[in-house]
Amino acid sequence: MGELTLAALNAYWRFVMTYLDSSADSPRAFLLMEANLKQLQERRPKVAVLPWGATEAHNYHLPHGTDNTVATAYAHHAAAAAYAKGAEVVVLPVIPFGNNAQHIDQVATIHMSTATTYAILRDVCHSLKSQGIDRLVLVNGHGGNDFKQLVRDLQEEHKIMIVQVNVFQLIPQIKGETFPEPGNHAGDSETSIMLHVCPSMVVMGNASSGRSVPFDIPHLKQAGVWTPRIWSKNQPDTGAGDPRPATAEKGKRVFEAGVKALADVLVSLAAAQKGELPYV
Repeated sequence: MGELTLAALNAYWRFVMTYLDSSADSPRAFLLMEANLKQLQERRPKVAVLPWGATEAHNYHLPHGTDNTVATAYAHHAAAAAYAKGAEVVVLPVIPFGNNAQHIDQVATIHMSTATTYAILRDVCHSLKSQGIDRLVLVNGHGGNDFKQLVRDLQEEHKIMIVQVNVFQLIPQIKGETFPEPGNHAGDSETSIMLHVCPSMVVMGNASSGRSVPFDIPHLKQAGVWTPRIWSKNQPDTGAGDPRPATAEKGKRVFEAGVKALADVLVSLAAAQKGELPYV
């Protein structure tokens, strides 16, 4: 068991360190963790891309770092496509912790408070604006994160344009056609994407049903009414949606379409001129 665990850990770190592209044989200027100063000075970034995930349980078959892996994969592949089209973009290192207050009783889940999230994002905005980078794209891979109020405050404070992209909400038509019942946490869609981008980290033999236990209090689960789920009670295996129909083929279709959609956002944002709404 120890050897299997070590092998899985080594596979994960190989995946992280090669940034999803083992064919790269030189530093890529659009990835900040690889780029050197000369590259960045010769082609200064106009748009920074910040993947933001979470560290939490994903049923029994996906790793705790699933949201980080997926957000990073989308960001890196989209930035590569945008950079190839001439967009001056750079991807920052992923923020690996998100809002997990309702998961805090689950082993090794790390919760980041809204105050901490604000402080990190504020410092990132300050740093970028000081260097003349005035456009930031948040690539959000965790459903519990919501940056809208922070974006409103920080955009005004630092005069930097901030765009939030939720990767699982991209290309809704293709996603709907591919996943009749996608689930909203470690279900068919998320598992399929992981089977495509990082199959060595998916243990499908462990997958549970992802069943949900509804609220007992009447009228709380309807449009316009919201309160957080008590995750360990409402989602006993921490999943929300059945992952067992997942396939790498479905994941590839949705992932590649999402990457194209995100790349289009990056290209258009990098090409934007001051005064073109909402870039003012």
